[in-house]
Amino acid sequence: MADRTQVIEALERAAPGRASGITVAADGLVGFVLAVDGLDRAAAGRLQAEVEAAVRAVAGVTGVRAILTADRGLAPAEPAKAEKPIRRILAVASGKGGVGKSTVAANVAVSLAAQGYSVGLLDADINGPSVPTLLGLSGRALLDNGRLQPMVAHGIKALSIGMMTDPDKAVVWRGPMAASAMTQMIDHADWGELDVLIIDLPPGTGDIQLTMAQKIKPDGAIIVSTPQDLALIDARKAISMFAQVDVQVLGLVENMSVFVCPHCGGHSHIFGEHGAEDEAARIGVPFLGGIPLHAAIREASDAGRPPAALATEQAAPYREIAMRVAQRLNLAAGRAS
Repeated sequence: MADRTQVIEALERAAPGRASGITVAADGLVGFVLAVDGLDRAAAGRLQAEVEAAVRAVAGVTGVRAILTADRGLAPAEPAKAEKPIRRILAVASGKGGVGKSTVAANVAVSLAAQGYSVGLLDADINGPSVPTLLGLSGRALLDNGRLQPMVAHGIKALSIGMMTDPDKAVVWRGPMAASAMTQMIDHADWGELDVLIIDLPPGTGDIQLTMAQKIKPDGAIIVSTPQDLALIDARKAISMFAQVDVQVLGLVENMSVFVCPHCGGHSHIFGEHGAEDEAARIGVPFLGGIPLHAAIREASDAGRPPAALATEQAAPYREIAMRVAQRLNLAAGRAS
């Protein structure tokens, strides 16, 4: 294993004050965030090469993974073009946190893969990445010829900032830095040929959402909400944001639509009844379906076994929503062989 102190010293010599979030894995893989504020693309590329070379010279280092971020000025080096196309990009968003958006994103991805589509899932929730847990993935994303390699689980390719940072430490980045990291995970990763790349966005309507909408230009978005009025207020804001940046909202998903008692099987509408469904009808957005609040969904998700991948009744709502999403995205016409 490389000595952490020596790695930090090498980084400070090569790029004083620019490296943060430094991790040194037991296998010698070093990861860090490199701020390139004030540099143009060419200068940022040169600095990255110099810094990576300095770190590789430290005894015990087996690989280097740098994430470039910029709070101001030009973006880092122009991203390399993907060798194979991503046919559709789908954003999964919510107006607020805690509504189960990531669980929906992961299970829709798994459901689409089960229907024969080639699917990627990007966890863009920089501050609260949960896709590794939901898919049962651990360890670090690998680099091959300078490009990130998504992990594979449950028939999909997945990439998350949680695969590149210390899981026990907070990622404390300003909005533009987080947005820059998200675009790099799309453009600098070997996704290969995909029918659809699903981007699990952080909650809200901030920098990451705007960067995704303006630069990546998804083919559509789905909004996840609970039936509760408080959640629906923020869901309206997310829908309004996508309308302002000309991204079509494919529909609204009502998560935690009804509580299913694990003991008696009785149903209770603890967050209200048909709130998201009624809201979708009111504003003229398709209603994609409801997902119950069930202990089995929570248990499977915590264990890294997406309910959509299991032969249980909990898989059905996700599969039905995925079918409607595929129809709205016209995926059948572009299905990968």
